[in-house]
Amino acid sequence: MSVTEAWLKAFLGRHGAVAGTVHVTLEHDPDLLALRAAVNIPPKVQEITAKVPRGKGMAGLALERAEPVSTCNLQTDATGDVRPGAKAVQAQAAVALPVTRQGCTAVVGLAWMDDRELPESLLEQLAEDAQSVEL
Repeated sequence: MSVTEAWLKAFLGRHGAVAGTVHVTLEHDPDLLALRAAVNIPPKVQEITAKVPRGKGMAGLALERAEPVSTCNLQTDATGDVRPGAKAVQAQAAVALPVTRQGCTAVVGLAWMDDRELPESLLEQLAEDAQSVEL
């Protein structure tokens, strides 16, 4: 298990989430995210999200906007922020949190089993904790 995956498992546990990812920007292309770690993400979804361009899906939008992108329910989201493949993750509420430090940008994703609101105060708490990501 990589250091990033171990950190992700602990992060999910701290926040009661059931699945998650860590994507990092590529040194040669800061507009492209590469999957670094995944927990409870189906292999097909990992394959599809192995590389995520800026602006595509929740992770790509979090990179583009430099702010959290969330949904109350992956299965029923109609905003266009959630890509169809995300529905394969057997979860509902989700968030993608951008992290920038040490010249690298990462996006940490979490998903919960239940449909839930993610108030601004919770998003701020999650974003602050995501800063501790082990890359």
